[in-house]
Amino acid sequence: MDKVRIGVVGCGAIAQVQHLPFLTELAEEFEVAAVCDVSPSAAEYAARLYHVPSQFTDYRYLLDADVDAVLLCHTDPKTEVAVAAFEAGKHVFIEKPLCFSREEASEIIAAAQRSGKVAQAGYVKLYEPAYETAKVEVSEMDDVRFVQVNHLHPDNDLHVRQFRTRQFEDVPAEAVEAARAARETAVHQAIGEVPMRVIRAFGALSGSMIHDLYGLRDMFGVPSRVVSAEIWQEGGAVSATLEYPGGFRCVASWVDLPELWDFHETLEVYGSGKRVIVSYETGFSRGLSRVRVQEIDEGGVSVSREPALSWESPFRRELRHFHDCIVNGAAPRSPISEVDKDIGLIIDIVKAYQDRG
Repeated sequence: MDKVRIGVVGCGAIAQVQHLPFLTELAEEFEVAAVCDVSPSAAEYAARLYHVPSQFTDYRYLLDADVDAVLLCHTDPKTEVAVAAFEAGKHVFIEKPLCFSREEASEIIAAAQRSGKVAQAGYVKLYEPAYETAKVEVSEMDDVRFVQVNHLHPDNDLHVRQFRTRQFEDVPAEAVEAARAARETAVHQAIGEVPMRVIRAFGALSGSMIHDLYGLRDMFGVPSRVVSAEIWQEGGAVSATLEYPGGFRCVASWVDLPELWDFHETLEVYGSGKRVIVSYETGFSRGLSRVRVQEIDEGGVSVSREPALSWESPFRRELRHFHDCIVNGAAPRSPISEVDKDIGLIIDIVKAYQDRG
């Protein structure tokens, strides 16, 4: 089975801008056999634009169709569809956020393990050539002293409108209400009864800053503890100080800047004699992220270099990796079995803020 027949659940912006174009481009690896969206017009539009033979508005019909794998990028939470997909014997790629609570994570992970199928999280930053290069550079540092993450986030619509995407108003009211209720239940299960500003910050951590948190885990492991956390601007800004087993600290911040065009997301790693700085593009960009390394050479001269990087999109690279896992048995680089660590950290950050009183 060299060509994987895949179904896509959710035909919104990220599917239209990234996943469906790259799945279509990767015609030797994938055949997009079906799409599904609760909006009939969205499903019809995606099927017509990408020449997909089958379209559905109920994911259960897609799971009954002749597909080997599914890509889930529909409205959160994705738990119900993810578990059903594993139970239907499908390989599953789940776009972030996987879910919100530890209980949901346990349910999805257990279903994946029972199925024996490939279970990959859509942790796209791990597949960024800039991140991969930075990880190698950091691995050569023997005295990391400080790490900083800045994620300054404009309104996504400012970037999505650069593409020819379509939104439709025919989502059934009962589907909207079901998604809202499921999300409220999952968030309450994760963090309990909290003020709206905390819920908003939790959403930012889960839906956007999750990129930074899983990158930190992949590079440094799980933090020893959350030293402190702050939430301000009514939940539109959150900052956490994390302690790692090596003793160093990371200060990670996410701030909503809705009317500013410039997206700014950086990972900065500082040692006594070396700095590694990654600058990411927005997930709706087709641009290139960058990495810069600063150090002092053997002659005592301060140097700064920007390694040349692959031009291949990280979205394309993670899809090719998903195919490699299915066809060749490669181990997922972003396995679903580990995402409970990231979900747990988000919950711990919120708890650290609440414990301040």
